[in-house]
Amino acid sequence: MKKVLAIILGGGAGTRLYPLTKLRAKPAVPVAGKYRLIDIPVSNCINSEIYQIYVLTQFNSASLNRHIARTYNFTGFNEGFVEVLAAQQTPENPNWFQGTADAVRQYLWLLQEWDIDEYLILSGDHLYRMDYRQFVQRHRETGADITLSVIPIDDRRASDFGLMKIDDSGRVIDFSEKPKGDALTKMQVDTTVLGLTEEQAQLQPYIASMGIYVFKKDVMFKLLKEATERTDFGKEIIPDASKDYNVQAYLFDGYWEDIGTIEAFYHANLALTQQPMPPFSFYDEDAPIYTRARYLPPSKLLECEIKEAIISEGCILKNCRIHHAVLGVRSRVESGCIIEESLLMGADYYQASVERQCSIEKGDIPVGIGTDTIIRRAIVDKNARIGHDVKIINKDNVQEADRESQGFYIRSGIVVVLKNAVIPDGMII
Repeated sequence: MKKVLAIILGGGAGTRLYPLTKLRAKPAVPVAGKYRLIDIPVSNCINSEIYQIYVLTQFNSASLNRHIARTYNFTGFNEGFVEVLAAQQTPENPNWFQGTADAVRQYLWLLQEWDIDEYLILSGDHLYRMDYRQFVQRHRETGADITLSVIPIDDRRASDFGLMKIDDSGRVIDFSEKPKGDALTKMQVDTTVLGLTEEQAQLQPYIASMGIYVFKKDVMFKLLKEATERTDFGKEIIPDASKDYNVQAYLFDGYWEDIGTIEAFYHANLALTQQPMPPFSFYDEDAPIYTRARYLPPSKLLECEIKEAIISEGCILKNCRIHHAVLGVRSRVESGCIIEESLLMGADYYQASVERQCSIEKGDIPVGIGTDTIIRRAIVDKNARIGHDVKIINKDNVQEADRESQGFYIRSGIVVVLKNAVIPDGMII
């Protein structure tokens, strides 16, 4: 794998994940209590012995820079690195990244310096565990110019994805973006070619792209330099290349979730609390997910009732009820609280006891969840200050709302409390 260089695409402004992306890049959004989205593809690379990794981003990249700098420090005994490449203006190209392919195109001058054979293109907002060595091996064995990682899809979900058709050798011969009706039926393929059993192939007769690609070095350079008006890999570069190049499909049959929307992000996080086995596990010792070591104290739980929950380190919970929830690092929940079907991202710091007491005496609200507060079906971003006797329950079942001046949004019926927001005592959402 020394001849492979990974490029993780950090995405655009992250509008579908707003307001979680209001103050941070999409790959820096916290997930599973203590990780960030970027930790997933970077950890997959490290576990696959790929140590040369660039992350391309252009929006709110300060927190992403800080996280990567503090987390991924390889020793001086190999050429390993994880570096952020932010969009920048140059005399040759004064524009922002116009798409996934354009982002890579603008850094070709840097990428061509590496003595490698393949580029591994990854997305920064997916939750999955994958051994890229098998992916690259399949690419080499088939003599492919480009290989796409695909997932099998059933009839119910097929029209939500960009689908592909393959021949008997696994070569991609046709693309269709979210087809319906007869157009959808025409995209059915025999997925036994890619390794599924006949029974599985009947249940999942479609294949969809995961947005993960392997390119031969010279092929990627040629495609990006020839078609400068094409800015996206999945919609333009690869479909056009399939006519003249050997584009192969590689089947990934494990758990994979695109968590690019608030609703998908919410459900993917809460799914981690399922018993006996969540769809994705952070407990795999053979392929761990890495993140920044914070050296926090253990969590302290005082007379709490907790069911189906993830409690990260450094939390302080007092006489509260937590059910089907994920609590991030340094979360603080006071007595009498009920937290259900919610995601609390915790805090970046602890308030000193004296400071908290002074805040309470002055009528200010300290960081954390105040006494007798009820939170259901919500995401509470970092450093939020939730007062006493607050009810975040979406009592009117509102599906979409923008209440930035009041410190929250509602997306798909999920209340999202902004980072650093202050929700006053007694407020009902």
